[in-house]
Amino acid sequence: MAAAAAAAAGPVLWRRLLGLLPGRPGLAALLGRLSDRLGRNRDRRRRRSPWLLLAPLLSPTVPQITSPPCCLCPEGVHRFQWIRNLVPEFGVSSSHVRVLSSPAEFFELMKGQIKVAKRRVVMASLYLGTGPLEQELVDCLESTLEKSLQAKFPSDLKVSILLDFTRGSRGRKNSRTMLLPLLQRFPEQVRVSLFHTPNLRGLLRLLIPERFNETIGLQHIKVYLFDNNVILSGANLSDSYFTNRQDRYVFLQDCPEIADFFTELVDAVGDVSLQLQGDDTVQVVEGMVHPYKGDRAAYCRAANKRVMDVINSARARQQVLHAQTFHGDSLLTQEDAAAAGDRRPAPDTWIYPLIQMKPFEIQIDEIVTETLLTEAERGAKVYLTTGYFNLTQAYMDLVLGTRAEYQILLASPEVNGFFGAKGVAGAIPAAYVHIERQFFSEVCSLGQQERVQLQEYWRRGWTFHAKGAGAALLALRCGVICHL
Repeated sequence: MAAAAAAAAGPVLWRRLLGLLPGRPGLAALLGRLSDRLGRNRDRRRRRSPWLLLAPLLSPTVPQITSPPCCLCPEGVHRFQWIRNLVPEFGVSSSHVRVLSSPAEFFELMKGQIKVAKRRVVMASLYLGTGPLEQELVDCLESTLEKSLQAKFPSDLKVSILLDFTRGSRGRKNSRTMLLPLLQRFPEQVRVSLFHTPNLRGLLRLLIPERFNETIGLQHIKVYLFDNNVILSGANLSDSYFTNRQDRYVFLQDCPEIADFFTELVDAVGDVSLQLQGDDTVQVVEGMVHPYKGDRAAYCRAANKRVMDVINSARARQQVLHAQTFHGDSLLTQEDAAAAGDRRPAPDTWIYPLIQMKPFEIQIDEIVTETLLTEAERGAKVYLTTGYFNLTQAYMDLVLGTRAEYQILLASPEVNGFFGAKGVAGAIPAAYVHIERQFFSEVCSLGQQERVQLQEYWRRGWTFHAKGAGAALLALRCGVICHL
């Protein structure tokens, strides 16, 4: 009740609470943003409604399609064809796509995939936890690496792990100390990269304490791949994500082009990150600008080039493959392809990996999401899910100003990760509820509650972390997997 009252009291009380946090600048910054958001919503609510119908016109222009749609392409490709001007487009068969339903299934699948990996294991996450389940995962990696050394023929198995520096270095026992034994035993096969945001530097880096320095910037890619199998998720490598924290998990089986792309992407981000050494020190890759000691502009330019080279190279490869698949002089039927030795079924699902690295001026996810919301037509249904309801003003205007149906799934206050926290942090779930209520009040005032529906996830003893977007459009048999 106290938390709800704190949120309902609005910006004035939030500002008073900020004065109680002299040693917690990170949490103070978070509460400050929430306070500003609440105030802006209240001020804008009276005057913006007449402009909502113009929202699509005021949004960023849809990226131009470089070539007109072709009748040879499946119908579903036409609607999303413009996205392949920004990122690589991967066509796979839906028979190779499996959606997991539980944290336990995610954990068991990862262990099983590690045990049978022969060539590569690539894992990108915010952090690796320090409990017994996380140790079990590390033990699986150690066992697989040990077997690779004992094989009759020399193994080329490589393990690459990308984590965030600030989160992975928190406390005396942390992600780094969990992984040091692997680095020490298998220095030629294991790489651990720790991304450090270029925005946390100088006096700011010295003054902001652990836990709160993460608010300045993070490495947030979540991808886990084993040879040619890939798991795309929002889950971190931590015990709650293996037991009772609901997230999303999409397993792509036997998808070598996608596995190659994510390997190259993680390698690229790893190259601009700090490299963990066997003595728990870190080093910069030779020739790379230091992320927080070197010139910030030079570092960001180098990082932009390294990442965009991967994206553009993969995009070019996939465009060639697309042309061969759908625009070749002699297109094979699925039966002909099978007879010729190609057992992979024809693609009916298209995957677009969206990248967002704002310090490096890479904002592809932002562009595509705004464009998808802008172009949502009557008859389309858009699904949004988030653990923390805090849509940007632009996104809220687009939702209220377009004609598509929206189904938005949120975490109820009881399954928010901050629920029950001590001090001011315990009021954060109520603050998100307040934002949610303001938004839904606007939905109702515009008479759109049938078109825009909000639902809350609740399960006793669980938390909710799933984030993503999807669209059920007129073109069937077409899927978009996005948001890293």
